[in-house]
Amino acid sequence: MEEIVKIISIQKITHDVKQYRIEKPAGYSFIPGQATDVSINNPEWKEETRPFTFTCLPSMPYLEFTIKSYRDHSGVTNELDQLKVGDELIIRDVWGAIQYNGEGYFIAGGAGITPFIAILRDLKNREMVGNNQLFFSNKTPDDIILKSELEEILKENVFFIITQQNTGSEKAVRINETFLRENIKDFNRHFYICGPDKMVSELSDTLVRLGAKPDAVVFEK
Repeated sequence: MEEIVKIISIQKITHDVKQYRIEKPAGYSFIPGQATDVSINNPEWKEETRPFTFTCLPSMPYLEFTIKSYRDHSGVTNELDQLKVGDELIIRDVWGAIQYNGEGYFIAGGAGITPFIAILRDLKNREMVGNNQLFFSNKTPDDIILKSELEEILKENVFFIITQQNTGSEKAVRINETFLRENIKDFNRHFYICGPDKMVSELSDTLVRLGAKPDAVVFEK
């Protein structure tokens, strides 16, 4: 299935992240955390598909993607960065293994936060945020996507980890085995991980080694 849709709004989120809202085809639906393959509707780029996660609520009358642009090379995200309202994208069937199964810990690296945005917005909408916690790792404070909204949803249960820049008295840290031992209070809860492939692989293995149940560790296969 392919659907050609127009961009209806573009909003700058950070220095290299934009939010794209697009037309929603009739009958098109998804579960928070799911994605689709997207391409730009012009002859040069229409076969160059990339996976992007929906960041809006399923009930919204539009679809939304929150996309980081890699401007250092001529790829799809750089080309998306040049688009204007009214330009067209091609979307396809939905897919994705990251779905909410119950309270636990969300661990995100950079643009890996995107599957969790719709999940957390949905939980807030249903007043079911509960005691979920988010550990969100970024290189610098300027890279944090939707910081104020995440703080509003999760309150004291969101933790921002900065890996490359000291901020005031805080030292740069990484989410690794030492960090998990110090910050995870209950390894019997659900874990949701999304980020660079190496990070996801290493943390998934580490969590299981530390006592998490393999079927309770959710990530994109």
